[in-house]
Amino acid sequence: MELFADIIIDISHSKLDQTFQYRVPEALQDVLEPGNVVEVPFGRGDRPTKGYVLRVTEYSACPPEKLKEITRIETDLAGAESKLTALALWMRDYYGCTTVQALRTVLPFRQKAARRQKKTVALKLSREEALARLGQFRQKHQAARARLLEALIGENILPREVVTGSLKITASVLRALEEQGVIACESEQVYRTPELLRRLRKESGGDQETDFGYTDVSGGISLKKDAERIHLNHEQQRIVDTVLSEWDDPDRREYLIHGVTGSGKTAVYMELIDAALRMGKQAILLIPEISLTYQNVIRFYHRFGDRISVLHSRLSPAERYDQFERARTGDIDVMIGPRSALFTPFQKLGIIIIDEEHESSYKSESVPRYHARETAQKRAALERAKLVLGSATPSLEAYHEAENGRSRLFTLTKRATGGTLPSVTIVDMRAELRDGNRSILSRDLFGKIGERLERGQQTMLFLNRRGYSGFVSCRSCGHVIKCPHCDVSLSLHKNGKLICHYCGYERPALSRCPECDSPYIGGFKAGTQQIEELVMQSFPRARVLRMDADTTRGKDGHAEILRAFGDREADILVGTQMIVKGHDFPHVTLVGILAADLSLNVPHYQAAERTFELLTQAAGRAGRGDTPGEVVIQTYVPENYAITSAAAQDYLSFYRQEMEYRSLSGYPPAGDMMALHCYSEDPGKLAVAVDYLAQFVRKLARRYEAAVIGPADEAVAKVNDVYRKALFVKHPQERALTAMKNLTEQYIEINTGFQEIRVQFERK
Repeated sequence: MELFADIIIDISHSKLDQTFQYRVPEALQDVLEPGNVVEVPFGRGDRPTKGYVLRVTEYSACPPEKLKEITRIETDLAGAESKLTALALWMRDYYGCTTVQALRTVLPFRQKAARRQKKTVALKLSREEALARLGQFRQKHQAARARLLEALIGENILPREVVTGSLKITASVLRALEEQGVIACESEQVYRTPELLRRLRKESGGDQETDFGYTDVSGGISLKKDAERIHLNHEQQRIVDTVLSEWDDPDRREYLIHGVTGSGKTAVYMELIDAALRMGKQAILLIPEISLTYQNVIRFYHRFGDRISVLHSRLSPAERYDQFERARTGDIDVMIGPRSALFTPFQKLGIIIIDEEHESSYKSESVPRYHARETAQKRAALERAKLVLGSATPSLEAYHEAENGRSRLFTLTKRATGGTLPSVTIVDMRAELRDGNRSILSRDLFGKIGERLERGQQTMLFLNRRGYSGFVSCRSCGHVIKCPHCDVSLSLHKNGKLICHYCGYERPALSRCPECDSPYIGGFKAGTQQIEELVMQSFPRARVLRMDADTTRGKDGHAEILRAFGDREADILVGTQMIVKGHDFPHVTLVGILAADLSLNVPHYQAAERTFELLTQAAGRAGRGDTPGEVVIQTYVPENYAITSAAAQDYLSFYRQEMEYRSLSGYPPAGDMMALHCYSEDPGKLAVAVDYLAQFVRKLARRYEAAVIGPADEAVAKVNDVYRKALFVKHPQERALTAMKNLTEQYIEINTGFQEIRVQFERK
């Protein structure tokens, strides 16, 4: 029986969404499978070209004798690259993108950069032979040869740039001496090292691999020298023991660690990574980009030395390429980074860990709009690796899956250092207004800041502006103007209208509150700079730092501000959400949360969840040292369940209540939801195309019994002269949405009216 393979040609050689069919040779028929990387003859001259197998079939699109034959499977790449290719094909089908977009996402290491070479000149003779040859050169007045040999007798090996530069030795002299067997000109690849690792290596005294590296021993991995060991408490040790006891159980692949802030999840991660390395496996640790700081990476470097590497958005393409190459060749065993690190081409991946798994930064905003958690689940399944999620505030999706048995749930209830969670006070800013205080700082918070300054302790002031999108609220009673159809806040536009960005509902702006008739209704206008100025005026002797998008534009902006605050060069740190992301400052005993309800009123169904996460994480920054901490939450809706649950650090209470709302409205994870984002430079054509698309999707919705919302303008309706609209589809089952997506893709492909419209699918 003949078999045929549909193959997509390597990124650099052809349009990836065009497949080519090849005959499968008899020798490969039992081993070839989708995802394999193969070599095929392609183009004029049948040059050997790399391709990716998308499908193996018994049917050929043309007479078999006209088809070329696969040359071979790339066995050296089959382990990592084949599995990543299979992952890309899953992403294409699940998230709705082209094959080229998926492959470019999961195979970023294919974007090659120029290799850096370390060139040296080494002496091949013994000292006695070299001295004899040196005498001959001097007798013959061969000054250049004598000069080089004299230098090599002293050093034995010299950098090529020193030889050709300082010693002024020409290439012809080097060739002659090499032919005579006097010297050897050698070259080896040198990998570019990210600045963060260079700094750690320098501060640790040079080559850390000598102290902490791993070496292969009988097919496994063992420590050269014991690094600093971590003493785990009972809760932490139970997690490690359970995961290791189930390591080979195919039914136990996923775990969720729900631990209060400061409970020592990082220590658990390190022990699990250590165990994986001792088994000869490799590990990926995902952390949010904003948390990828010197403070967080140093512990892993001290434990694993040069066997780790890092990725982040500020690496050059060449640095990024080198880190993937180091992983592919086995030069490193642990990769730490944001969501893109998930695609590290390890050959023997044993464990994937996602820290702070609730973070929205794990969701890609560009095509394919993948989520790191879902994609990690698929990669772990493909490679039979463990997946560990960790958070003090797990996403509803992750906790829902744990409740339903897809993953095993662990709970860490105590702070690892033995400290207690901070005491929390909720301040009703409506009462502050009634009592004549119109400042953004409540009287309670103002007094507590003064107390910390007197004691020499530190304060963090967090302005909760995340996702602020022009909602309108009343400062007297806290009422927010919402859409009557979607239960999300309406956004205020410059034309004076309040608009829903889910269904398009709109109404005129209001001058008085419809609940209490107060004139104090409008948007929130204060920013971090105004708060910094207010604090400096109120406390003139205080040293104040501000951390936001403006103050962190430089390459090391985040690290420098955090370092200065950690070294107690400032008393008060004012900032946005970036100051509350996993940082550990033992001298911070007060956290003030300003405008806690801003994110609560973002026009999104996850607004309450994101607010709870932010407030809980922010509160967790206080009292991480020996001194108990305090938190002041300022809000106009003190009775809201997201705020009261965060103040009590009660995740389960919030989860139960939020799931009730999600179930009533059909939002994830109670149901599944898909968004269609449409873009065009021509607003007229976009409006017509989206109208036709909505009609088609509604026909499908009737067949599949799905709900359709919209179309409506996106929250930001125009970016760089590109107009944006969205359409939302809800259904209890994921399979129904996938089927609707596939049919919609076909509809778009066969209709020429969509040629000037870009449509992106997003799974919610």
